[in-house]
Amino acid sequence: MGNSAKRGFLVVVEGVDGAGKSTVLRHLAAHCKDRGRLVISSREPTDGPHGRRLRETAVHGRLPLEAELELFMLDRRAHVAELITPGLQRDAVVLLDRYYFSTAAYQGARGADPEAVLQMNEEFAPVPDLVLLLDCAPSLSLERILTRGGGVDAFEKMEALEAVRNIFLSLNRPCIRVVDASGTPERVAGACVVLVEELLAARLN
Repeated sequence: MGNSAKRGFLVVVEGVDGAGKSTVLRHLAAHCKDRGRLVISSREPTDGPHGRRLRETAVHGRLPLEAELELFMLDRRAHVAELITPGLQRDAVVLLDRYYFSTAAYQGARGADPEAVLQMNEEFAPVPDLVLLLDCAPSLSLERILTRGGGVDAFEKMEALEAVRNIFLSLNRPCIRVVDASGTPERVAGACVVLVEELLAARLN
């Protein structure tokens, strides 16, 4: 799906768990609001029925690959129809914590073809104006996950994190910008704010 029908901005923050996505999203939302922009923040999987099911399986046992992919697609179709597209049509800055790039990376690590997953999603999902891919070593990701008191679920084991990271870095889309996420949360967020500000300024010009 192209971007010609939308007026707002779609900005996605991606990366393995522990990369600092939540902190970046908070800073981006505050910055865009300070600029006078309408901001809509969301996440995937969503809190809808399909998204809740996916979150449960991450803790209690993964579904077969095809069933898991189908749930992600159902969740995303609803997300696009109910929040993302309406938000863009309202000229909002739509900020997402994960999108179909995560599906390509995580399900790709299970054996799906990442490029095929991207193309399948791009048939119906708006292509982002900017994807901020937060990149750091899996060892640092795990350290952060454990420091914040979180458990390590099936998505977060060291081998899985390494495989997912490598797929993320292999994704070839012009909207992706890789951001070094090994620094302090404030430094990483600051780098992301600069990239978003460049996007906003370019559209105004």
